[in-house]
Amino acid sequence: MLQEILDTRLMVKQSMKRHKSNKALQRVLHSRQLGLKLIANVTYGYTAANFSGRMPCSEIGDSVVSKARETLERAIHLVEATPRWGAHVVYGDTDSLFVLVPGKSREQAFKIGAEIAEAVTLDNPKPVKLKLEKVYQPCILQTKKRYVGYMYESPDQEKPVYDAKGIETVRRDGCPAVAKILEKSLRLVFETKDVSLVKSYVCQQFTKLLQGRINMQDLIFAREYRGMSGYRPGACVPALELARRWLQTDRRAEPRQRERVPYVIVNGPPGLPLIRLVRSPLDLLADPSLRPNATYYITRVIIPPLDRCFSLLGAEVESW
Repeated sequence: MLQEILDTRLMVKQSMKRHKSNKALQRVLHSRQLGLKLIANVTYGYTAANFSGRMPCSEIGDSVVSKARETLERAIHLVEATPRWGAHVVYGDTDSLFVLVPGKSREQAFKIGAEIAEAVTLDNPKPVKLKLEKVYQPCILQTKKRYVGYMYESPDQEKPVYDAKGIETVRRDGCPAVAKILEKSLRLVFETKDVSLVKSYVCQQFTKLLQGRINMQDLIFAREYRGMSGYRPGACVPALELARRWLQTDRRAEPRQRERVPYVIVNGPPGLPLIRLVRSPLDLLADPSLRPNATYYITRVIIPPLDRCFSLLGAEVESW
């Protein structure tokens, strides 16, 4: 059963590569391959569950984890023990490897990657299979499950695709200004390899923010509301704070559970708790005396994600 699920998922992913121009079909195929992945994961999860599971057998769950780790470590050893590839594994997690091939061109990287995939597949019993998914040039590997780079999926691909996982450009817990500034900065450094250009661009955006010339929509956070009973007593959560204020004037104004509540941080007197500076975007539009808190956005929202990326290149964004 699992073999059929995995084979079907591979077939769907190959179809996605063939029909890149059809956006609607891409969305359908992506949903299908994700559904198949979740079915396979749930099958493994059922075996690891205790009395509440449909088919509990913790020994199977433990052996899956153990054999997966063993297979991964054997693949890492094989890559590092083959001198003709000149490759070094920089990161390996669960079922994937990031392999660095210093001094090699993109074409050579694809060739070495294909050889590694074939060698690891032959080194394991069927149906274990390693496949070359993509080549990044360049790439910043931040931490576990957080990386960004220019992605190439085939040797004849001329224009790279900006691909990010786990960093602020693809996360929804920040504001759009962070995603835009970080993505533009990364594209600049990938294309020019000149951090001074990034510094110039970032300082320009800081100036615009301090002068109030940035689009207000880019400063809006949106966090999920869990309902009045979904928070511990005394919790300082912006969505909850706004809901309490709205309920004081209209009992029907409470957001629905799991609804994303938009808010901005405004200026206030020194020493005032941050939760007291939370306002609805509509309040900001209605009251001319309110201004976005530029210092908060620069120092607490924009600089930390930039620093996490560019500190790896030796730059101190805080000093900018």
